[in-house]
Amino acid sequence: MSFFASIRWQDIIDILLNSYILFRLYVLFRETYVFRVLTGLALLWIFQRIAVFFGLILTSWVLQGITAVAALIIIIVFRNEIRSVLQAKNLKAILWGFPKKSVPTTIQIIVDSVNALSKRHTGALIVLPAKEDLTDMVQSGIPLQGLVSKEMITSIFWGDNPVHDGAAIIEGDRIAEVGVILPLSYRSDLPSHYGTRHRAALGLTETTDALTVVVSEETGKVLVAKDSNIEEIHGNTALIKILQEHMGAYEEENGYQQKEKFKISIAAIVSVFFITGMWFSFSKGLDTLITLEIPAEYTKRDPRFEIVDASVHAVRLDLAGSGALIKSIQPEQVQVKLNLGNAVVGRNIFSITQENITLPPGIFLRKVVPSVIEVTLDETIKKEFSVQIDWVGELPKGLILSEIFFDPEKIEVIGGKRILENLSTIYTKKVHLESMKTSGTIFASLALTPASLKIAPGSKDKIRIAYVIKSRIE
Repeated sequence: MSFFASIRWQDIIDILLNSYILFRLYVLFRETYVFRVLTGLALLWIFQRIAVFFGLILTSWVLQGITAVAALIIIIVFRNEIRSVLQAKNLKAILWGFPKKSVPTTIQIIVDSVNALSKRHTGALIVLPAKEDLTDMVQSGIPLQGLVSKEMITSIFWGDNPVHDGAAIIEGDRIAEVGVILPLSYRSDLPSHYGTRHRAALGLTETTDALTVVVSEETGKVLVAKDSNIEEIHGNTALIKILQEHMGAYEEENGYQQKEKFKISIAAIVSVFFITGMWFSFSKGLDTLITLEIPAEYTKRDPRFEIVDASVHAVRLDLAGSGALIKSIQPEQVQVKLNLGNAVVGRNIFSITQENITLPPGIFLRKVVPSVIEVTLDETIKKEFSVQIDWVGELPKGLILSEIFFDPEKIEVIGGKRILENLSTIYTKKVHLESMKTSGTIFASLALTPASLKIAPGSKDKIRIAYVIKSRIE
């Protein structure tokens, strides 16, 4: 609790800032070899700190050297990979952006291919089966089992290709068959400009759960048929959404996103813990010791009481902290306060603990001397005393002090009851006779001992002394 109470707001910002930097490095480089090497480097540093903790001097020195060299090697060996990652992203992506999974490859290839065919007004008919088998519904197909690619799809529907008038069936990431003949729809409510491709696309969806994509040779328009319905598609985004829904890509995408959120959350937590450990290691490992003499302060003293005596008036504190913090300590930042709220008349003993000491954040108390202070309190009273002049020395030869008048002759003093009860007279400070050669008037201050005694309000703090000096012959 003492440690956490000593953490400054600057330390919290320090930890959070470096944690975020480490987290961003994970986000940017997690799919690269650089990330694996950085992970190994972090493990080396952890092992090095463990070696320091157990006092393994040689092991610590070796690991520290390896870590330093490895950090330099990463920059040299992987400089191209690091540059490519940073150059491929804008400032927002580096500082804040999160990776997003692109649309599944097969869907993106189909969309790009359809877009290219549409721009060239090349007629095309693509079939994407669902759960039902299409074997009994299609005819004359030529098995291909080629990997889906934009070049493959566009070449299938090229005008001079013998199979360009048939449909292409895509299963997964493969083009299963080409030149396939589909059953035609004989609906009478179809627009007159719909050709054979449109009716074939709609005919298959009237009897199966497949989805067909049509590119019109005359207009270049893209249409999608499913569940006996056919509609025109405007833009790649709409086509991607329809294909995702049909191929179950949404579930895959949602599962991926959940997994990614979990990974990113774990990475953020690990970053905070790792940087906190580093901060603690450095802040504790770079401790500087200092000793200060701090005067004891007394608070909440009952105004009826006064402090008569204390065993010590200053406390020695042994403090520790980082060199920068130790050097920045100001005297007013360190205080030792004793609460006299429950003190009684007489002798009181107070133990000095962490609660009595105020320290700047980041500074730790190692030792306090003495650990106990004795404070003697007395009840404050007011008492009247006669004033006595404290003459010292002798008048010059041949002179005598014939008359003396002083005002006031009595004063009131406030102080501890036990002290005032033992006093009967209050003396002035010393008045030197050798300096008095002629009659005159002087003022003398009162000598209050001990220093805790005070002149009561309404009483004068100086005595006016009028004196007459005469010659002995007179």
